[in-house]
Amino acid sequence: SDYKKKERLLKRAQAESDGKTVETKKLINVKYGLNHVTYLIEQNKAQLVVIAHDVDPIELVVWLPALCRKMEIPYCIVKGKTRLGTIVHKKTASVLCLTTVKNEDKMEFSRILEAIKANFNDKYEEYRK
Repeated sequence: SDYKKKERLLKRAQAESDGKTVETKKLINVKYGLNHVTYLIEQNKAQLVVIAHDVDPIELVVWLPALCRKMEIPYCIVKGKTRLGTIVHKKTASVLCLTTVKNEDKMEFSRILEAIKANFNDKYEEYRK
């Protein structure tokens, strides 16, 4: 949030003015927005892409699963862009992605990725035949 960011930056500035070096941890955020998510997929930084099913016009996201399959990034399609919007504190979000996960959640996240790959990425070949 804005308050936490301001507090964190104040502490960092105060420590640097005292002459100390400050180690910062990479924040774990959910990335959203079609252009930003597309960039992360192309850079192969996205670990999971979540697409809303009710995007209008659908042409905005219809090519995204093909890009995810090409880059071998797991993707899933969920109901409601308002659900995705609540995750990122907006009204709606058509696409979001995860780039990093906490170390203690990596085992569970890998199980989720396996299930998503089985239900979305790998099913494409079956539907194509």
